[in-house]
Amino acid sequence: MPAFMFEKISPPVRRVPAATTPKKPRGVISQMIDRFSERRARRALQGERLPIRRDDNKPSE
Repeated sequence: MPAFMFEKISPPVRRVPAATTPKKPRGVISQMIDRFSERRARRALQGERLPIRRDDNKPSE
C-alpha cells in the first residue's frame, strides 16, 4: 500500500450556454453606417449595370 494517495480530480463540467441571449439594440451610429454602406453598395451595383453614357455631340478642343 502506498504511503500517500493522490486525490482524483474530475474534469471540469461543460456548461451549456443559457438560452440565446437577446441581442442588444444597435447604436444609432451603427445604424447610420449600415444605411450608408447599403446605399453605396446599391450605387456600385447600378454603376455596373448601366453603362456610362457619353455625349458624342460635344465639340472636342
